[in-house]
Order: sequence, then structure tokens, then C-alpha cells
Amino acid sequence: MVAHAPKRGRGRPRLRSDEETLAIINEAANREFLAHGYAAAGMEAVARAAGVSTKTLYRLVPTKAALFEGVVAARIDRFTQALQQQLTGEAEPTGSLEALLIECGRLTLDADVVAFLGLAIAERPRFPEVAAAFYNRGIKGTRGALAAWISQQSERGLISVEDPQIAAGMLLGMMISEPQRAALLGQVAPPSEADIRKRAAACTRLFLEGCLSRRA
Repeated sequence: MVAHAPKRGRGRPRLRSDEETLAIINEAANREFLAHGYAAAGMEAVARAAGVSTKTLYRLVPTKAALFEGVVAARIDRFTQALQQQLTGEAEPTGSLEALLIECGRLTLDADVVAFLGLAIAERPRFPEVAAAFYNRGIKGTRGALAAWISQQSERGLISVEDPQIAAGMLLGMMISEPQRAALLGQVAPPSEADIRKRAAACTRLFLEGCLSRRA
């Protein structure tokens, strides 16, 4: 009995969209930047790791600075999606803010993000665009998302805040500054999921309730 070779599928293989290709490029660039730093990272190396031609890479991402900014922006997407969930509906503020701060902690206290912050600080004198990308897309983007939530709750009459941007900066600092600095300086490991949840709950209570004694 003669075995027959399996028939090949007809038609051309499905082409990836630019969005899908960019996601693969960002993953490859993430590894390249962390492994070699910004200065030594090569566009050609990223293209090889992503399995795309350099022509395709430069068509989608024209410069290394844009590539770095894209990597940072990609990490904001998950947080932005979580924010949109909290901005829809009429969820009560305590659970809503706690969920938002948990996502904020997952984003900003991730080991790779801490490493990227260190990279941006180290490369700032030679490559100021790296620090600018991290600040504008990472720090300002996260603060702006929190400010949007604060504004919404103020409009609903659930909290009273004069300046949502200032309040968001305070809230962001309370949630991430100390553990992020400690991890950046190599004094502790980035916090665990349990640590992030515990800190988010504490920050939520402090922000919404304040710390003034009820007996005062």
C-alpha cells in the first residue's frame, strides 16, 4: 500500500497586519534594549529577532528613538485598558481605585520597567530622547490616566479634588515611588503581586479617607 503525502493547503499564507508586526517588533526591541542598553542596541538585530526585514522595520519604526518610545507605549496599553474598564459604569470608588492602582503597580513596578527606568536615567546625558520618551509616555501617561479617573469621580460628586493632575501625581507617588526607587537601587526585588495588592489597598484608603483622626 502506497502512502500518500498530505495535501498542501491552497492559497497564500495569511499576511500579518502592521499592528501584529509592530507587537512582535516591540517584544524583540524590549529584549534588545534590556540586553545591550540603548546605545548598543541595533535596529538590524531587532529586525532579525522579530523575523522581519530591515525595510519593514524602518517603514513601521523610522528611528531607534521611536522604537524605544514604542516599547514604552506598548506597556501602557494594558493599564489604559484597565482604566477604561474603571471609567465605564458606575462602580463605587473604593473598589474602582484599588483595581486601578493594582494595575498601576503591575505596570510600573515590573522588573523590566524598573530596568527601563534605570536605562533612561543612565542614557539621558547622551540620548535625552530616551528619558523624554519614558517620561512622556510612561510617567505622564500613567498620571494622566489617574487624573481622568479622579476627574470622573469628582464630576459624580463622590470625591472633592481641586486639581486632578496634582492629586494624581500625589497618588502615583504614594503607590510606586518608594518601592520603585528601592528596586532601582538594587536594595530589594520588585514587589510581588501580593505586595502590590496590599499597597494598593492601603493607598486607596489613605487617598479616599485621609488620615485625620475622626476624634480631631
